Amino acid sequence: MDSEIKPVEEVSVDKEGEEGKTESKEEWLDILGSGQIKKKVLVEGEKDTRPQRSDFCEINLEGKLEDGTVIEKYENLILHAGEGEVIQGVDLVLSLMDQGECCLVEIGPRFGFGALGRPAEKSFPAVPENSTLLYTLELLNTSPEPDLEMIPIAERKRIGNRKRERGNWWYGRGENTLAIQCYRRALDYLDEAVGGIQIEPDNAINDANKEEKELSLIDILEDRLKVYNNLAAAQLKIGSLDAALMSVENVLRCQPDNVKALFRKAKVLSEKGENQAASEVLERITILDPENKTIHSELRKERSKARENTKLQKNLYQKMMGGSTSSQTSKQRKADCNRSKFASVLPWGMVVGSMATVVIGMVAYRLKYI
Repeated sequence: MDSEIKPVEEVSVDKEGEEGKTESKEEWLDILGSGQIKKKVLVEGEKDTRPQRSDFCEINLEGKLEDGTVIEKYENLILHAGEGEVIQGVDLVLSLMDQGECCLVEIGPRFGFGALGRPAEKSFPAVPENSTLLYTLELLNTSPEPDLEMIPIAERKRIGNRKRERGNWWYGRGENTLAIQCYRRALDYLDEAVGGIQIEPDNAINDANKEEKELSLIDILEDRLKVYNNLAAAQLKIGSLDAALMSVENVLRCQPDNVKALFRKAKVLSEKGENQAASEVLERITILDPENKTIHSELRKERSKARENTKLQKNLYQKMMGGSTSSQTSKQRKADCNRSKFASVLPWGMVVGSMATVVIGMVAYRLKYI
C-alpha cells in the first residue's frame, strides 16, 4: 500500500482555469481553520460510511516527522473511533474519513505530541518536542460496536486492559481528562455486573471450563480494581474529589487493605479539609505497611493540620461566645449605671420635696393670721 502512495510534494490535482490553462493546486482541507490539522484525500472512499464514535475501525497508519523519519507504523490496527487510542489529530481525522479512503494528514504540535514530545518506544525513535507530523491514513473497515455482553471474556479483558494502558499513557502526559475517558471505557469492558460478563449455565460447560472462566473473572476483577485506582488518581488531579472518593471506595469494598487505594482516599479527604479522617486512614496504612516512610511523613502532616484546624475552631468558638458575653456585660453595666443614677437622684428629690412642703406650710400659716 505504501509504495503506491506518492510523497506529499508530488501529489497534485490538475484543474483547468478560466482561460483553458491547466494549473496545479494542492487540495488541503484545514479541518479546524487554525492550520493545526490539515487533510488531503489521496483515494476517495465509499460515500456516507464515516465511522461514529466508539465504532470499530481497522486502519493502516504511518506517521513521520517533517524530515521523513518514521515515528510509528501499523497495519490492520483495530481501535475505537474517538476514544483517545491514537493522538488527537489522527482521532479527529478518522471521524471525517469514509471507508476505503486514504489520505495525508498534517498535524501541528497541539494535536500531536505537543511540548513534551515522545520518548523512543518499541522500535520507533523519539519525537522531539513541538514537532509537526505527517501521517498517511487508510480506513480499511468500520463497524458498530457490538453489545458488550456478546464479546468473549478474553477479548473484553484484552480491550479493557488496552484502554487502561492508554489511560496511563495520557495520565503520564498530564492529560487527565483524556485519561479519565480511557479509564471509563476500560471499566465498561471489565465490568462483570448484571448485563456484563457472565459465566455460562452449568449444563453448557464442563467443570474444567467453568473453573477456567471463574479464574478469568477473578483476573478481570483485579484489572477493574486497577482501573478504579488509576481513575481516582486522575480525578484527584482535576479536583473531582467526590468522584475520586467513589472510585477508591469501589476498590476498598473488594480489597479493604489495598494500600494504594487507602493512600488515595487519605489524599482526597485531605483535599476536602477532613484532616482528622485522613489521619485515621493513614494510621491504618502504617499498620499494613509499617516501613513506609512516605506514609509516616504524610501522617505527621495530617495530624498537624488536624490540630491546627481544631485550634482554629476552638478560637472561633471562643470569639463567638466571648462576643456574646461582652455584649451581655455591656448591657448589664448600662443597667447598673442607670440604677445608680436613679438611686443618687432619689434622696435629693426627697429632700427638695420635704423643704417645699415646709415652706408652703409656713406661708399658709402666716396668711391665716394676718
